[in-house]
Amino acid sequence: MVSIDLQRVRVPKAADVLAAMLREKILQGGIEVGTDLPNERELGAQAGLSRASVREALRILEGEGLIVTRVGRNGGSAVVRPSSETIERSVGIFIRGQGIRLEAVLEARAAMEPPSARFAAMHRSETDLLEIAKCQSALEQASTVGDVDAYVRANRDWHVQVVRASHNELLIAFIGAVAQSVYVATDLEGFNSVEVRNAVIRAHRRVMEAIAAGDADAASRRMGRHVGAYVSGVRKTQEKLNRNRPKEH
Repeated sequence: MVSIDLQRVRVPKAADVLAAMLREKILQGGIEVGTDLPNERELGAQAGLSRASVREALRILEGEGLIVTRVGRNGGSAVVRPSSETIERSVGIFIRGQGIRLEAVLEARAAMEPPSARFAAMHRSETDLLEIAKCQSALEQASTVGDVDAYVRANRDWHVQVVRASHNELLIAFIGAVAQSVYVATDLEGFNSVEVRNAVIRAHRRVMEAIAAGDADAASRRMGRHVGAYVSGVRKTQEKLNRNRPKEH
Protein backbone atom coordinates (compact mmCIF):
# COMPACT_ATOMS: atom_id res chain seq x y z
CA MET A 1 0.00 0.00 0.00
CA VAL A 2 1.34 3.41 -0.98
CA SER A 3 1.63 5.95 1.84
CA ILE A 4 0.48 9.42 0.82
CA ASP A 5 1.51 12.48 2.83
CA LEU A 6 -1.69 14.47 3.25
CA GLN A 7 -2.52 17.45 5.38
CA ARG A 8 -5.54 17.19 7.64
CA VAL A 9 -8.67 18.44 5.88
CA ARG A 10 -10.33 21.24 7.81
CA VAL A 11 -14.05 21.51 7.14
CA PRO A 12 -15.43 24.98 7.94
CA LYS A 13 -18.27 25.25 10.43
CA ALA A 14 -21.71 25.81 8.96
CA ALA A 15 -22.02 29.10 10.85
CA ASP A 16 -18.76 30.37 9.33
CA VAL A 17 -19.95 29.47 5.82
CA LEU A 18 -23.28 31.24 6.30
CA ALA A 19 -21.56 34.28 7.82
CA ALA A 20 -19.20 34.42 4.82
CA MET A 21 -22.12 34.25 2.37
CA LEU A 22 -24.05 37.01 4.12
CA ARG A 23 -20.90 39.11 4.57
CA GLU A 24 -20.15 38.99 0.85
CA LYS A 25 -23.71 39.97 -0.07
CA ILE A 26 -23.60 42.89 2.36
CA LEU A 27 -20.19 44.17 1.23
CA GLN A 28 -21.09 43.86 -2.45
CA GLY A 29 -24.30 45.81 -1.91
CA GLY A 30 -26.59 42.86 -2.50
CA ILE A 31 -28.16 43.58 0.89
CA GLU A 32 -28.40 47.33 1.42
CA VAL A 33 -27.72 49.21 4.65
CA GLY A 34 -30.92 49.43 6.70
CA THR A 35 -32.36 46.19 5.33
CA ASP A 36 -33.87 43.80 7.87
CA LEU A 37 -32.58 40.25 7.47
CA PRO A 38 -35.05 37.35 7.54
CA ASN A 39 -35.56 35.90 11.00
CA GLU A 40 -33.52 32.95 12.25
CA ARG A 41 -36.15 30.40 11.23
CA GLU A 42 -36.38 31.74 7.66
CA LEU A 43 -32.61 32.02 7.26
CA GLY A 44 -32.23 28.47 8.54
CA ALA A 45 -34.83 27.17 6.08
CA GLN A 46 -33.19 28.97 3.14
CA ALA A 47 -29.68 27.80 4.03
CA GLY A 48 -30.67 24.34 5.25
CA LEU A 49 -29.11 25.00 8.66
CA SER A 50 -30.22 24.79 12.26
CA ARG A 51 -31.29 27.92 14.13
CA ALA A 52 -28.25 27.48 16.37
CA SER A 53 -25.92 27.75 13.35
CA VAL A 54 -27.84 30.77 12.05
CA ARG A 55 -27.65 32.43 15.46
CA GLU A 56 -23.90 31.87 15.60
CA ALA A 57 -23.46 33.30 12.08
CA LEU A 58 -25.39 36.42 13.06
CA ARG A 59 -23.23 36.84 16.15
CA ILE A 60 -20.14 36.75 13.92
CA LEU A 61 -21.54 39.47 11.65
CA GLU A 62 -22.60 41.58 14.62
CA GLY A 63 -19.08 41.32 16.05
CA GLU A 64 -17.75 42.56 12.71
CA GLY A 65 -20.05 45.57 12.85
CA LEU A 66 -22.05 44.56 9.76
CA ILE A 67 -25.40 44.06 11.47
CA VAL A 68 -27.17 45.08 14.66
CA THR A 69 -29.49 42.72 16.48
CA ARG A 70 -32.58 43.94 18.30
CA VAL A 71 -34.32 41.96 21.02
CA GLY A 72 -37.97 41.89 22.02
CA ARG A 73 -41.22 41.83 20.07
CA ASN A 74 -39.78 43.85 17.18
CA GLY A 75 -36.46 42.05 17.34
CA GLY A 76 -34.36 40.94 14.43
CA SER A 77 -31.15 41.81 12.62
CA ALA A 78 -30.56 44.77 10.33
CA VAL A 79 -27.62 45.64 8.08
CA VAL A 80 -25.56 48.66 9.15
CA ARG A 81 -22.59 50.50 7.73
CA PRO A 82 -19.29 49.49 9.38
CA SER A 83 -17.90 52.33 11.50
CA SER A 84 -14.36 53.34 12.39
CA GLU A 85 -15.06 51.97 15.88
CA THR A 86 -15.17 48.49 14.34
CA ILE A 87 -11.56 48.79 13.18
CA GLU A 88 -10.52 50.49 16.41
CA ARG A 89 -11.94 47.61 18.44
CA SER A 90 -10.30 44.95 16.25
CA VAL A 91 -6.89 46.66 16.24
CA GLY A 92 -7.10 47.23 19.98
CA ILE A 93 -7.86 43.55 20.60
CA PHE A 94 -4.99 42.55 18.30
CA ILE A 95 -2.52 44.82 20.11
CA ARG A 96 -3.51 43.52 23.53
CA GLY A 97 -4.02 39.91 22.49
CA GLN A 98 -0.65 39.67 20.75
CA GLY A 99 1.11 41.51 23.56
CA ILE A 100 2.53 44.07 21.12
CA ARG A 101 5.33 46.07 22.74
CA LEU A 102 4.48 49.67 23.64
CA GLU A 103 7.53 50.82 21.71
CA ALA A 104 6.19 49.14 18.56
CA VAL A 105 2.80 50.81 19.06
CA LEU A 106 4.50 54.19 19.46
CA GLU A 107 6.62 53.62 16.35
CA ALA A 108 3.46 52.88 14.35
CA ARG A 109 1.93 56.05 15.72
CA ALA A 110 5.03 58.04 14.78
CA ALA A 111 4.74 56.71 11.22
CA MET A 112 1.05 57.60 10.84
CA GLU A 113 0.56 60.87 12.69
CA PRO A 114 2.76 63.23 10.61
CA PRO A 115 0.79 62.39 7.42
CA SER A 116 -2.45 62.81 9.35
CA ALA A 117 -1.35 66.30 10.44
CA ARG A 118 -0.46 67.09 6.83
CA PHE A 119 -3.92 66.04 5.65
CA ALA A 120 -5.52 67.94 8.54
CA ALA A 121 -3.82 71.13 7.34
CA MET A 122 -5.14 70.46 3.85
CA HIS A 123 -8.71 69.44 4.67
CA ARG A 124 -9.64 70.84 8.09
CA SER A 125 -12.83 72.81 8.60
CA GLU A 126 -13.50 75.59 11.09
CA THR A 127 -15.40 73.07 13.20
CA ASP A 128 -12.33 70.81 13.21
CA LEU A 129 -10.17 73.68 14.46
CA LEU A 130 -12.64 74.41 17.25
CA GLU A 131 -12.69 70.75 18.34
CA ILE A 132 -8.89 70.53 18.36
CA ALA A 133 -8.72 73.76 20.38
CA LYS A 134 -11.29 72.38 22.83
CA CYS A 135 -9.12 69.29 23.43
CA GLN A 136 -6.05 71.48 23.86
CA SER A 137 -7.87 73.66 26.39
CA ALA A 138 -8.87 70.59 28.41
CA LEU A 139 -5.28 69.32 28.28
CA GLU A 140 -3.82 72.63 29.49
CA GLN A 141 -6.38 72.96 32.26
CA ALA A 142 -5.71 69.41 33.48
CA SER A 143 -1.98 70.09 33.43
CA THR A 144 -2.38 73.32 35.39
CA VAL A 145 -4.29 71.65 38.24
CA GLY A 146 -2.03 68.58 38.16
CA ASP A 147 -4.77 66.11 37.18
CA VAL A 148 -2.57 63.63 35.33
CA ASP A 149 -5.40 61.22 34.49
CA ALA A 150 -7.42 64.00 32.85
CA TYR A 151 -4.27 65.27 31.13
CA VAL A 152 -3.52 61.87 29.58
CA ARG A 153 -7.14 61.52 28.40
CA ALA A 154 -7.10 65.01 26.87
CA ASN A 155 -3.78 64.24 25.19
CA ARG A 156 -5.31 61.16 23.57
CA ASP A 157 -8.38 63.15 22.53
CA TRP A 158 -6.23 65.88 20.97
CA HIS A 159 -4.36 63.41 18.77
CA VAL A 160 -7.61 61.71 17.75
CA GLN A 161 -9.18 65.07 16.90
CA VAL A 162 -6.23 66.07 14.72
CA VAL A 163 -6.54 62.90 12.65
CA ARG A 164 -10.31 63.40 12.40
CA ALA A 165 -9.54 66.76 10.81
CA SER A 166 -7.69 64.85 8.07
CA HIS A 167 -11.05 63.39 6.95
CA ASN A 168 -9.25 60.16 6.03
CA GLU A 169 -11.39 57.31 7.34
CA LEU A 170 -8.62 54.70 7.50
CA LEU A 171 -6.21 56.98 9.35
CA ILE A 172 -8.99 57.93 11.75
CA ALA A 173 -9.71 54.28 12.54
CA PHE A 174 -6.11 53.10 12.87
CA ILE A 175 -4.80 56.07 14.84
CA GLY A 176 -7.88 55.96 17.06
CA ALA A 177 -7.04 52.38 18.03
CA VAL A 178 -3.35 53.11 18.50
CA ALA A 179 -4.07 56.26 20.53
CA GLN A 180 -6.29 54.28 22.90
CA SER A 181 -3.57 51.66 23.40
CA VAL A 182 -1.02 54.39 24.09
CA TYR A 183 -3.43 56.02 26.54
CA VAL A 184 -3.82 52.75 28.45
CA ALA A 185 -0.06 52.14 28.60
CA THR A 186 1.51 55.57 29.16
CA ASP A 187 0.74 56.20 32.79
CA LEU A 188 4.48 55.75 33.25
CA GLU A 189 5.94 57.25 36.37
CA GLY A 190 7.99 60.31 35.55
CA PHE A 191 6.79 60.67 31.99
CA ASN A 192 3.92 63.01 32.80
CA SER A 193 5.93 65.42 34.91
CA VAL A 194 5.28 69.17 34.80
CA GLU A 195 8.29 69.64 32.53
CA VAL A 196 7.07 67.01 30.06
CA ARG A 197 3.50 68.31 30.12
CA ASN A 198 4.68 71.83 29.34
CA ALA A 199 6.77 70.55 26.42
CA VAL A 200 3.74 68.68 25.06
CA ILE A 201 1.58 71.79 25.35
CA ARG A 202 4.11 73.85 23.39
CA ALA A 203 4.42 71.16 20.71
CA HIS A 204 0.66 70.93 20.34
CA ARG A 205 0.35 74.68 19.90
CA ARG A 206 2.93 74.67 17.12
CA VAL A 207 1.12 71.86 15.31
CA MET A 208 -2.20 73.67 15.72
CA GLU A 209 -0.77 76.89 14.28
CA ALA A 210 0.42 75.03 11.17
CA ILE A 211 -2.91 73.24 10.71
CA ALA A 212 -4.87 76.49 11.13
CA ALA A 213 -2.59 78.21 8.60
CA GLY A 214 -3.05 75.37 6.12
CA ASP A 215 0.72 74.77 6.07
CA ALA A 216 0.82 71.03 5.37
CA ASP A 217 4.62 70.73 5.35
CA ALA A 218 5.00 72.49 8.70
CA ALA A 219 2.15 70.50 10.26
CA SER A 220 3.75 67.21 9.21
CA ARG A 221 7.22 68.28 10.30
CA ARG A 222 6.09 69.58 13.71
CA MET A 223 3.95 66.53 14.41
CA GLY A 224 6.89 64.32 13.45
CA ARG A 225 9.12 66.08 15.96
CA HIS A 226 6.44 65.86 18.62
CA VAL A 227 5.67 62.15 18.34
CA GLY A 228 9.37 61.38 17.80
CA ALA A 229 10.18 63.07 21.10
CA TYR A 230 7.32 61.14 22.68
CA VAL A 231 8.72 57.79 21.54
CA SER A 232 12.18 58.75 22.76
CA GLY A 233 10.82 59.92 26.11
CA VAL A 234 8.82 56.75 26.73
CA ARG A 235 11.81 54.62 25.79
CA LYS A 236 14.07 56.46 28.25
CA THR A 237 11.44 56.28 30.98
CA GLN A 238 11.02 52.54 30.52
CA GLU A 239 14.79 52.03 30.60
CA LYS A 240 14.98 54.01 33.84
CA LEU A 241 12.17 51.99 35.39
CA ASN A 242 13.85 48.75 34.34
CA ARG A 243 17.14 49.83 35.92
CA ASN A 244 15.42 50.71 39.18
CA ARG A 245 13.35 47.52 39.28
CA PRO A 246 14.60 45.07 41.95
CA LYS A 247 16.50 42.18 40.40
CA GLU A 248 15.19 38.67 40.96
CA HIS A 249 17.54 36.22 42.65
